[in-house]
Amino acid sequence: MTDSHINNPKSPKYYVKRWLDTRSGELFGKIAVDLPAGNGITSEILKNHGAEVFAFDLFPEYFRAKDIECQRADIMSGIPIEDEKADIAICQEGIEHFSDQLKALKEFNRIIKKSGKLLITTPSYSNLSARLSYLLFESETNKQMPPNEIDDNWMEDKAVSTEIYHGHIFLIGLQKLRILAKLAGFKIIEIKYLRISKGSLFLLPWLYPWIFISSYCRYHRNMRRNKEIPQQVKRLVYSEQLKMNISIKNLINHHTFVVFEKEWEFNQLELRTGKPKVDFISET
Repeated sequence: MTDSHINNPKSPKYYVKRWLDTRSGELFGKIAVDLPAGNGITSEILKNHGAEVFAFDLFPEYFRAKDIECQRADIMSGIPIEDEKADIAICQEGIEHFSDQLKALKEFNRIIKKSGKLLITTPSYSNLSARLSYLLFESETNKQMPPNEIDDNWMEDKAVSTEIYHGHIFLIGLQKLRILAKLAGFKIIEIKYLRISKGSLFLLPWLYPWIFISSYCRYHRNMRRNKEIPQQVKRLVYSEQLKMNISIKNLINHHTFVVFEKEWEFNQLELRTGKPKVDFISET
């Protein structure tokens, strides 16, 4: 099938394809889950790299890839696949539509093997332009209204499904995505830089000094709090958040593309200490 977006540097599909192409050898013979699968172009790329593809979508009627079955699935109700089945899962332009993002990430955790990968792309809610737009009108961009029942009801075709495909009601920034993924048992291994947000680049010289100073002040203030938590645990968590917030690439990145790795089952880690639960240790 053809999809002009995979050759368009303005589309996240272009960068997902590039990421997959550079790991072609790693994908051969692996189990890959594509949800939401959309028109199927990413499923097709995965298959061409030798992966066994399981494609799911709330509206599989729009799936066009040949020789790949796309099953209807609502991640809120669960993905119809066995535990720890997948080596890699791709959630491309999906998480901003999920009403319960923690539940969705836990479901991805359930189906992904230990050390398996989860790719998430979503509109950036962390670049400077998006932050300013939210400040001015709680909207995604300076051209849009905030989420509402007119613009964010993207699909309500009772002839196809009783489900409603919501728009960008549940946009998520990097910091929130990080903690929800951590709660679900994932860690960030890479944040991909895609392309410049021109509005964010314009705002950078004016806002960056304040962001930098404020971020470091908060970091040092919180390092002195919660004295019962080991310093190395606090440093690990807070420094990751600090680096994300003062990263110029993140502040001007037009789109979010994060690669996660499954670190734990979501119920196996005491997050405040960074150590596995005792019952998990005894089992192993």
